[in-house]
Amino acid sequence: MIKILSTLAITTAAMIGTLPVMAQERHVSPHETISSVIEGNRVTITYGRPYTTKPGTTDARKIWGVLVPYDKPWRMGADEATTLITQKPIVLGTTIVPAGVYTLYMVPSESGVSKLAFSTHLGGWGIPVDTTQDLCQVDLTKDALDKPVDQFTMGLAKNPAGGGVLKLSWESTQFSVPFTVAK
Repeated sequence: MIKILSTLAITTAAMIGTLPVMAQERHVSPHETISSVIEGNRVTITYGRPYTTKPGTTDARKIWGVLVPYDKPWRMGADEATTLITQKPIVLGTTIVPAGVYTLYMVPSESGVSKLAFSTHLGGWGIPVDTTQDLCQVDLTKDALDKPVDQFTMGLAKNPAGGGVLKLSWESTQFSVPFTVAK
């Protein structure tokens, strides 16, 4: 009886130990962390980088308006939710985002203004997008790219006018928003 209880306890402990591994979702896309120091403030973004080609096939997907529907929240990447860390408050237009960690998502628009959202809801797989805990949404500028981008790409760069620029590129479109560090 003691041997059975002992075996049961060991088996239970082993199963409990594997639960976190079993609960993890499988990554389909590569992940990247980008970081830049702008005006003495380190900004870091971690996100999944899906490809235009559907995983496991050679089929190219239409991105904007199909895979990423217009006028609906999109997790902005793949797999886990995209996160942004800013060590100091940043200003996007007239909106101040306090120092901290945020989940980013966007609402792309075909004919209107696309939005970048900063959410206080952290963690999670990225879908469904939780819009109830938004700190703010800011306007994105939409531009056509000269050369298509096969993989969703985010970038942080210094803005020649001062501050920085956050860029999101995929397919033949780039979205961007300038920011400065709050004084």
